[in-house]
Amino acid sequence: MDQPPSRHPFDALTPDVVLDALESVGLRGDGRLTALSSYENRVYQVQLEDGSSVVAKFYRPERWSDSQILEEHGFAAELMAAEIPVIGPLSLQGQSTVGPQTLNQFGGFGFSVSPRRGGRAPELDDSEVLEWIGRFLARIHTVGAAHPFTHRPALNAQTFGFDSMRWLLDNDKVPLDVQSAWARTCQTAIDLVAAHACISGASGKNDSIKLLRLHGDCHPGNILWTPSDAPAAAGPGPHFVDLDDARMGPAVQDFWMLLSGDRSQRTRQLGALVDGYEQFREFDRRELALIEPLRTLRLIHYSAWLARRWDDPTFPVNFPWFGSSDYWQGQLQMLEEQIEAMQEDPLVV
Repeated sequence: MDQPPSRHPFDALTPDVVLDALESVGLRGDGRLTALSSYENRVYQVQLEDGSSVVAKFYRPERWSDSQILEEHGFAAELMAAEIPVIGPLSLQGQSTVGPQTLNQFGGFGFSVSPRRGGRAPELDDSEVLEWIGRFLARIHTVGAAHPFTHRPALNAQTFGFDSMRWLLDNDKVPLDVQSAWARTCQTAIDLVAAHACISGASGKNDSIKLLRLHGDCHPGNILWTPSDAPAAAGPGPHFVDLDDARMGPAVQDFWMLLSGDRSQRTRQLGALVDGYEQFREFDRRELALIEPLRTLRLIHYSAWLARRWDDPTFPVNFPWFGSSDYWQGQLQMLEEQIEAMQEDPLVV
């Protein structure tokens, strides 16, 4: 007799569970909630009976430990205390006897609640916008450099590169017709990344480039821009959301995902970011040589992330192209291109 397919934990996260979870921390919804774009966790905008709205994030079970989540929340609190426009979780009085807290539990899920802040994507072709973002990145990194994470992992060739490659191969996620070529090329790419001591991941191997607490996933979708006539609660300019991938790494990790176009365009964009950044904090130009290695690590890690999440029904629906021989041939070609890019001269600003 065929066994029914196993249910994913998020299948139990019904609208009633979301509303009951919020009520458990003293927030009464009026029944209206909207699922927001998020694959790793489940995130909802919820209208409350008092007319306000909040954003509730339900964390993927077993992804982060409670101590790792609370470390992210602590970082957000430090940034907000420094008047940096980061949207962090609210401290709420739930059913726990330990008092108000940012991480709450309900129905087998850890969840947090944040204020809702609107905004649009930043105009990254505008040098003034990039300088503005650069100024706030410098302020984030000044706070981030004050002390290290102790629970959250670092971004390096071991965690993002080798561990991802090994998991994909050990679990037969790469089709046989491309497996050998992909594995060989991936190893070559990781070796080039590991030549940079600060992101090698090798125990005891280090150089003078400083690692600090980062946003970690600073792409345009995680920066919301509010115009000059925005409400005082948000303030004009950029505000940063989703510190879920915060970890230790080099400062340039929070730069390179904001760059696009050909070399001259990326140089201009990077120059504007650095101009803004250096109004508050010195930028180590040696980190420019890490841009392509960091891009390579994200490429490898992304494939492993998709494969690890394939039992979540939302992934096959939203990534139907993943896993085919064509997909992996494309990944092989991109790795070959990254190997070339890592051997070229870095951008100069």
